[in-house]
Amino acid sequence: MAVLFTAGGQLQDKLQSFILGVQLSGRASELDASFGTDAKPMRFHIPAGAGAGAIAAALGEARLIRDTSLFVDFARLEGYDRRFEAGVYFLNQTQSIRQIALLLTDSSKSFIPFRSVEGARIEELAELVDLNGLFGFTSAEFLLLVDEGALIPADLAEWANIPPGASLEGFMFPDTYQLPPDITAEGLRDVLLRTFRDRVGDSLRDEATAQGLTLYEAVTLASIIERESVWRDEQPMIASVYRNRLLIGMKLEADPTVQYGIQGTRESWWPQITRADYREVQSPYNTYLIGGLPPGPIASPGLSAIQAAIYPAESGYYFFRAACDNSHYHNFAVTFEEHVANAC
Repeated sequence: MAVLFTAGGQLQDKLQSFILGVQLSGRASELDASFGTDAKPMRFHIPAGAGAGAIAAALGEARLIRDTSLFVDFARLEGYDRRFEAGVYFLNQTQSIRQIALLLTDSSKSFIPFRSVEGARIEELAELVDLNGLFGFTSAEFLLLVDEGALIPADLAEWANIPPGASLEGFMFPDTYQLPPDITAEGLRDVLLRTFRDRVGDSLRDEATAQGLTLYEAVTLASIIERESVWRDEQPMIASVYRNRLLIGMKLEADPTVQYGIQGTRESWWPQITRADYREVQSPYNTYLIGGLPPGPIASPGLSAIQAAIYPAESGYYFFRAACDNSHYHNFAVTFEEHVANAC
């Protein structure tokens, strides 16, 4: 009897599948139609234990599908209702019921694309969190973990000589990342810091130490070089100017440090500045007013800028200014008179 019952159950399942197949055969266009034209991804979470009906209702509420019953019937027909996987997914309105149902069976294919750029300060990096729109936390929550006064991982602080009370400015390594969908603000911080340590490595840190620089100081200089340069091949020469100035006790007089000191009060993190700002911007970061390096990094330098700070070109230059051909390269000078003559 048990065998007959099982066979009967299988027959019933096949009959139901056949009926569903017949019912849906005339609705192919609906299964392949999208809800809308907005291709912006949105987070969609399937909690553990959610069935096809609950998932369909949530999709409808999120304005990702129009017909929840059609979604449930299609999922049952294809067997997806037994394969839906709890997790976070990134869906959009241009996807059809057919596409969405298949996607929701494998959460491992979901990831958050994230690009942090060279020369960005911490606030700009945090803004990318909100602009991305896929994270489960806000830029404000991320800033709390990386800004001044945040708890810095002890091993990193010791390795890089980051002073107490400093922010993690300069140590959020700029790169392209594919992040897990459930990543937290702390997780993002740790990924960026771990990448910095992996990419910079002990050899660069040790070389900086051999030259009388802590890694924190080297990254501070590298952040200025990053902001001053457009082309990577020019970074070692720019670095040579600043290293030469440091050797003789000459002020760095770097415009990006003045911009950093303005702290975004002029509707931009990197506003245009005037000669008057050199004296009027009262900030410990203003290297027209203070000698030596500023208190810390002003942006996230890339690896090439860090390498340039530690391995500068050999030169006798003490000045540089933008070339007049709009190439974004610079003209370098030994004397101030030569520097003035290089003006456009």
